[in-house]
Amino acid sequence: MKIVLDANVIIAAFAVRGLCESVMDVCLSDHEVMLSEDLLDEILRNLRLKLKLPSNIVYDISKFIREHANISIPVSLPLDVCRDPDDIKILGLAVASNADYIVTGDKDLLVLESFQGIPILTPRSFSEILRSGEK
Repeated sequence: MKIVLDANVIIAAFAVRGLCESVMDVCLSDHEVMLSEDLLDEILRNLRLKLKLPSNIVYDISKFIREHANISIPVSLPLDVCRDPDDIKILGLAVASNADYIVTGDKDLLVLESFQGIPILTPRSFSEILRSGEK
C-alpha cells in the first residue's frame, strides 16, 4: 500500500515511543511511505525547532527518510478543498502518488474523512486496519 504520513505523525514517531512510531515502522517496512519535499522540509524544521534535536540527528533522520520513503510532487488543488490551506499539500501528495491512505492527527484533514476516494485516518484507526489485515 502507498501511505501518506502527515508531518505530525512522523514527528511524533521520532519524538516518543508509541503508536505513531509503530505505525511508521510498519509503513516503512511493509508499505510505501509517500512524501514531498515540502512535507520533508516541514518535518525536519519541526524536529529542529520544536523538538530541539541537534543538527546532526536531524541530518541522520533526513537521510534515513530519503532512503526509505518515496518523494513525489503534489498535484495542484483549489484552495477551497479543505479548511486549512496548509493541508492542501497533503491532499495533493495523496492524489499525485495514488495513495491508499492518509494518516494524520490533523483535525482539519480528519473532518474530511476521505479525499477523492482516499481514506483519511488517525494513527489509531490506521493501526487497527493494519492489525486486521484489511486494505
